Amino acid sequence: MSLFQGMDTSASALTANRLRLDTIAANVANAKSTRARMVNGVWEPYRRKVVEVQPKTNQSFENLLQAAVGNVSSRPEQGVRVSAIREDETPFQRVYNPESPDADADGYVLMPNVDIMKEMVDMISASRSYEANVTVLNAAKSMMIKALEINGR
Repeated sequence: MSLFQGMDTSASALTANRLRLDTIAANVANAKSTRARMVNGVWEPYRRKVVEVQPKTNQSFENLLQAAVGNVSSRPEQGVRVSAIREDETPFQRVYNPESPDADADGYVLMPNVDIMKEMVDMISASRSYEANVTVLNAAKSMMIKALEINGR
């Protein structure tokens, strides 16, 4: 594996984690939005979004072995990619608020299925992953600089 391949892998993870952080920010911003979209003439609350990440390629042991031995002319693409941004299907929360214009006949309002604590845990996870990949990029950059210094002597 070359240094550039490691940098490409980290760069793909940086992109995926940035999208995760953007999605989490949108979830937190809409945690109280009771009118996100209209479905069959009725307003529906905001539905939490979740980013799904998967490897760019699913490699078998044989393919990895052939690439390591050098029998494969092109190197396999590595890293991660966002496969989907899906909506969380957990049910909406029902909150009693008869004064709300969105209340039903019983006085309950459907609230988004966004749990702020869950979003904060996801945000910390995504930011730590982002930081780890920045560290990998900086380490690769330092190794390249040191290699140039050795070559220049």
